[in-house]
Amino acid sequence: MGRLGRSIAILAAAALMTIATGCTVASGQKTAGEFVDDSIVSTRVRAALIEDPQVKFREVQVESFKGVVQLSGFVGSRAEKSRAAQVTRGVEGVREVKNDIRVR
Repeated sequence: MGRLGRSIAILAAAALMTIATGCTVASGQKTAGEFVDDSIVSTRVRAALIEDPQVKFREVQVESFKGVVQLSGFVGSRAEKSRAAQVTRGVEGVREVKNDIRVR
């Protein structure tokens, strides 16, 4: 087998190993599927917070990791902070909520 043949074999083996290991993404060792799932959960939570008729959550940030959603940012009252967590818990794909929102 020549140099080209060995290079192709090495590249093919590397590709197979990447596929077999689940294509982990460097940030936090998530698989590509988990990264997409977390993005979907975060988007659903943001939409639910924006659509909530009781409170305006314009200054709330949402991050997800394997179904655990972290809320941060600022709201005007404890009731709004509590409502943000309540709305988030009701979103499909949310396993746990970490409410780090601050009241101004």
